[in-house]
Amino acid sequence: MSNISDLKVTLIQSPLHWEDIGGNLAMFEEKIWQIGKPTDLIVLPEMFSTGFSMSASGLAEQMGLRTFKWMKQMAAQLEATLLGSFIVSEGGKYFNRAVAMHPNGSYDQYDKRHPFSLGKEHETYVAGKEKLIFELKGWKICPLICYDLRFPVWARNRFIEEHLEYDVLVCVANWPKPRINAWDTLLKARAIENLSYTIGVNRVGADDNKHKYVGHSGIYNYLGDTVCNLEDKEIIQGSSLSYNELREFRNEFAFHLDADHFQMKYHDRDHSGSIA
Repeated sequence: MSNISDLKVTLIQSPLHWEDIGGNLAMFEEKIWQIGKPTDLIVLPEMFSTGFSMSASGLAEQMGLRTFKWMKQMAAQLEATLLGSFIVSEGGKYFNRAVAMHPNGSYDQYDKRHPFSLGKEHETYVAGKEKLIFELKGWKICPLICYDLRFPVWARNRFIEEHLEYDVLVCVANWPKPRINAWDTLLKARAIENLSYTIGVNRVGADDNKHKYVGHSGIYNYLGDTVCNLEDKEIIQGSSLSYNELREFRNEFAFHLDADHFQMKYHDRDHSGSIA
């Protein structure tokens, strides 16, 4: 049996105040203090401090400033890792960046690989080039941001040096109501094909662009079975993930040993279909 303990995860599914950083940070601070019991990982939605906005010139923050400092304070006070994405300005460019802030003040960062071109996100935000896998209490965790969920090659849990790359896939999102069936289906598919737990945290409510969001945040295990589904509620939900159960399943049903071996080459696209 593994000596890696269960991972206590808390999902916060919430409406967002449109382009109001102060309002959102105050709201999430109040919700975080409502958790009321020990947790290892707290997951917030995509662009949790603003909503899914293209107004980066007025909302972007440099690393180390307001939202970053708030995440650092929350992680330290709760003694938990806090994960969510916000708008970052760096080197004259804008990024939809997920930050995993750890209690000791260290952090990991991931820039959204697939900007949502139908929403013209690619015209404002630079696509990330690096996949991130970070470690938390012996668990290996891979974050994605919203539209990334549609691309299984990017999310593929490769078998390298006798181990799968990660144990938990986490997708933070602003995924709208008309395509919520795809969200539900893709979360389950990513869990099954990658032999991993998969967590999705979406928002609820409506934004000023008249997009409606119905949540459906949830956790799915390596079989695609539902651990929890938050439906269309403003809610804080805690769950516990078992590393021993994951390990036993992978040992008994080692589907990853039959997977195709490949290496990814990263190219930028000009959204006409050609590779730049």
